[in-house]
Amino acid sequence: MSQIGREFMERTRYDHLPPADQRKGVPAPPLELPRDPSQPVTELPGPAELAIQPLVLRELIERRRSVRKYAAKPLGLAELSYLLWCTQGVKEVVANHATLRTVPSAGARHAFETYLLVNRVESLGGGIYRYLALDHQLATVSVAPDAGERIARACFDQRFVVTGAVTFLWSAVAYRMTWRYSQRGYRYLHLDAGHVCQNLYLAAESIGCGVCAIAAFDDDALNAAVGLDGADEFAIYLAAVGTKR
Repeated sequence: MSQIGREFMERTRYDHLPPADQRKGVPAPPLELPRDPSQPVTELPGPAELAIQPLVLRELIERRRSVRKYAAKPLGLAELSYLLWCTQGVKEVVANHATLRTVPSAGARHAFETYLLVNRVESLGGGIYRYLALDHQLATVSVAPDAGERIARACFDQRFVVTGAVTFLWSAVAYRMTWRYSQRGYRYLHLDAGHVCQNLYLAAESIGCGVCAIAAFDDDALNAAVGLDGADEFAIYLAAVGTKR
């Protein structure tokens, strides 16, 4: 029987790793993928513009659960801005080679890009967008009418992908992490995904929304649906979001 998982853990032990490019003096990769200049950009409200009722953290943690059925109410643009900032918001750029954000990341590498499948968000048309975290903006990636269905099919037809207001999709730009940690960095990508998604759960709870994380998907189909090459950048995690019924 195949032992792929065990082999991965064994071969990414520190005593099996070649020196990382950082130790070789190779310059750090960009903090964010460049934007295609042909893609329209949407300015997002500042995250502090959304008034949120004070809540006790313990209550948010106790109330947190996966929600797969949502109300038809659209998500407000300010609410979306808040959720994006809570999950990947940039607090500081350090010497142009690292960012400090609202979530932890191994070595402050923050190897993720955030894509959104927008189904019902005020002031936004349906389609796929990418969060430009450094400028707190959205870039339009695709307005193809079948974008949602393609992503849902890639997630083995889990329908809440398209019945929620928005589905977050995080991709990993692997070299942003392996530049520092060599092949062990692939372990850290999966750890970091958990940090990001838990922030989404708690932030959504604070504004009356529910979340359901998704790890079951056809990698090739999902990468193709979003326009990722599947090698240098690949889908790692998703989560649907919508107002609770």
